[in-house]
Amino acid sequence: MSAIDLNFRPAGYFWPLSLASHLLGTVKGVVRQNHIRTLIEENRLDELENWLAHESLSDEVRKSTGRVHPILMGGEYLPNLHKVEVEIARISLESVTGDVISVRAARGKRRIRYHIIDEYDGETLNGVTRRTSTRPLTLGQLERFIEGSSGGMNIVRRNIPDDAADLKKYEGFLRATSPFYPDLTTLYQQRFDELVEAEHIGSEEDCVEREGTEHA
Repeated sequence: MSAIDLNFRPAGYFWPLSLASHLLGTVKGVVRQNHIRTLIEENRLDELENWLAHESLSDEVRKSTGRVHPILMGGEYLPNLHKVEVEIARISLESVTGDVISVRAARGKRRIRYHIIDEYDGETLNGVTRRTSTRPLTLGQLERFIEGSSGGMNIVRRNIPDDAADLKKYEGFLRATSPFYPDLTTLYQQRFDELVEAEHIGSEEDCVEREGTEHA
């Protein structure tokens, strides 16, 4: 398991930003973000169609796209960003409707203001969803902020049935991404692996305990 620097802190969230960071920090739709991310990785960003780079889709386009499959609407119903706001991270779920939880930062006079929001007016969140800081958050602080809002591994745990025999099949249920924290995706993959390992150890201990009881 590769080491991740939880003390990593980006230089900043606001202008001046690269075009890649700006697009990934403002485009709401998961499918559109993923397409942009692929173009960036393949050095083909000049091929990006203009409408795909818009923060929001029109109601007409959203409705027509949603009729193809609901998962294509993932993130498209998030509230619009304010002028001084940027998305610094997101949790994307492989649910029927591709739900998204967005972590946003806004520049204040003396502090950076953060807000975690979902596509349902906060109904899926039940913890602390706002905080401030004088500097950008470290990766560790960001993770704690997300988890404190029940916006990460807590969601995975809630969606895994108690009698699930193989947790690995839920590996792709959650994906964490960020234009500012390159290791966020890997960090959440490691957290999922730790969950699987903990459940595996727990299952083995239960088996040993049952065998001991049967032979007592």
